[in-house]
Amino acid sequence: MSADQEQQSIRCLVAKVGLDGHDRGAHVIARAFRDAGFEVIYSGLHNAPDEIVQAAVQEDVNVLGISILSGAHNTLVPKIIDGLKEYDAFEDTLILVGGVVPDDDKAELKELGVAEVFGPGTPMEETIEFVRENAPER
Repeated sequence: MSADQEQQSIRCLVAKVGLDGHDRGAHVIARAFRDAGFEVIYSGLHNAPDEIVQAAVQEDVNVLGISILSGAHNTLVPKIIDGLKEYDAFEDTLILVGGVVPDDDKAELKELGVAEVFGPGTPMEETIEFVRENAPER
């Protein structure tokens, strides 16, 4: 498989959860992922955790990027992780969180199974390389 085919086989869901209406970062990362050759699905705004789980399972994604700026990450992200576990999709999904997350909360999210937390100003290439190196194969 060529590098281009490998990159195109990475399916990413960029998801907005909860009442957070700030979606500029989600749009920027979705476009950067697309430009990097990933297949990208964008959830749109105001999704419940179970809606994100359903989309991730139905779309059979390798990567779930959760964009959250509302401060509700400690409540909403664990619900998404629990839902993925219920569908046996947790082990096969690279979970990323993007947004403003305090350092103490980053550690807690990682303990729950979030692979990485990317804050504002993270270089796009850093995020793209992280996905290329860590996305599970389908």
